[in-house]
Amino acid sequence: MANLKISQLPVASNPSGDELLAAVQSGTTKQIKVNQIVNYISATSLTFEVGDTVNLSDSAYSESELIRLHWNGATGTATLNLPDATLNTNRLIRFISNGGFTASTRVELTPILSQTIDGSTDAYVINKEYEGIQVWSDGVEWFIIQKKA
Repeated sequence: MANLKISQLPVASNPSGDELLAAVQSGTTKQIKVNQIVNYISATSLTFEVGDTVNLSDSAYSESELIRLHWNGATGTATLNLPDATLNTNRLIRFISNGGFTASTRVELTPILSQTIDGSTDAYVINKEYEGIQVWSDGVEWFIIQKKA
């Protein structure tokens, strides 16, 4: 198997954590166990103004796991459309607002294509400073699995 391309290798399923992977570190190939890999999350920052709409289905956000929301300008509403739940099975997305949010500045986290958040087609409103929410897709709809306000 040493002569196969990575794309030709059989797919591993349900890793338990003690499997070995190859990693290149400082130009040297080394081994590492799955459970030794540290989760690294880099935040995507989005700045909103009144009337803005951002679609998380856009390819620029396909890898976004943590989205930091900034408010700029006058009071009002902006829209943040969730990606298609059917194309994002088991995806987690976290959102956190900065200190610029008030009761009169709001981002509406909106499901698309008649999909739902916790069974509702209504948007989830983020309108407090340092508010956080985490959603997860089961491949059909989005679920709120954690929030703080």
